Amino acid sequence: MKAVTWQGKRSVSVIEVPDPVIQEPTDAIIRITSTALCGSDLHLYEVLGPYMNRGDIIGHEPMGIVEEVGPGVSNLKRGDRVVIPFQIACGSCFMCRRGLQTQCEVTQVREKGSGAPLFGYSELYGSVPGAQAEYLRVPHADYGPIKVGSELPDERYLFLSDILPTAWQGVQYANVPDGGTLAVYGLGPVGQFAARIGTHLGYRVIGVEPVAERRALAAKHGAEVLDLTKDVAEELREMTDGRGPDSVVDAVGMEAHGSTVGSLAQTAVGFLPDKLAQKAMETAGTDRLSALHGSIDAVRRGGTVSLSGVYGGMASPMPMMEMFDKQLHLSMGQANVKRWVDDLIPLVEDPSDPLGVMDLTTHRAGLEEAPDLYEKFQKKDDGCIKVVFTPGAN
Repeated sequence: MKAVTWQGKRSVSVIEVPDPVIQEPTDAIIRITSTALCGSDLHLYEVLGPYMNRGDIIGHEPMGIVEEVGPGVSNLKRGDRVVIPFQIACGSCFMCRRGLQTQCEVTQVREKGSGAPLFGYSELYGSVPGAQAEYLRVPHADYGPIKVGSELPDERYLFLSDILPTAWQGVQYANVPDGGTLAVYGLGPVGQFAARIGTHLGYRVIGVEPVAERRALAAKHGAEVLDLTKDVAEELREMTDGRGPDSVVDAVGMEAHGSTVGSLAQTAVGFLPDKLAQKAMETAGTDRLSALHGSIDAVRRGGTVSLSGVYGGMASPMPMMEMFDKQLHLSMGQANVKRWVDDLIPLVEDPSDPLGVMDLTTHRAGLEEAPDLYEKFQKKDDGCIKVVFTPGAN
């Protein structure tokens, strides 16, 4: 089969690899019909290379058709249409029963001190072959896959694999009061959905983003928008009676704009051999923190900052005095996809498309165009906000 593979920093290629096969009784094999490029994939492309191996299959936002199931899978059959959550969880352990599937105690990557494994996401999360491919082996298929109907197009459902529940959880964790104001830092795919969810739930939403096309798309769906400037926190306070927004979702993460020290640290780590680079990332401050620091600055006293963007540094500096003085609440974590599916399915199937799932994808292509589209997505060229690959397309 064809698959998108990691070949080095800022280098991916589409190559022929062996088809996946059933390895465990609870496995399934899925023929992928749509698979998306996530902002988190750019962290592999740029920063997390020390945890990657040349030839790793990447990607973690797929849906498709069940081709084969192991003898331990009774909930699926050949021909079922499914969305695959980006994390692999058992569904029955202490953590899964509490809706914390990303912390699954059966599948945790304990040798790296990490939570549940993720498809296509480095040694940190199990080195599981990813989903930007024609076929995917799905472990724990007796729990993970989300069965969906056959009438609606893929993009009604595809984003249930990651970015839609990620945004939903980010807004839920933000604890916005009724009628309150939610600021969203970063209007990439997750930020777009976080802004739309906030509006859908009746909040005032203000999006902060340096790219004009992304601001325009968020404004189209009801958000007020601001450019990312050095004065943006003060602008947010001026718009909220001098206090700042009640809650902020940081949908940017470790590669924020305007973080000179973090950028230099990430570049320096990139020149180290993998084992030394891993050690540096685990013991030094290597994140670009301007979005997080900006969120902490802007949010009102007693407010909540919710982190949906991915951070990777173990010792990145935090403004603890300011956080303590402002009595802030901080929530974060990988999205627990299955926890939110029952809330989201009615919204993605609603004919009115209240979250605009059909108005996010800007680029559609076959897998062969992945190298070009990774570069465009990282550089934010050509209005690239969300890429969806359709394996088998010409």
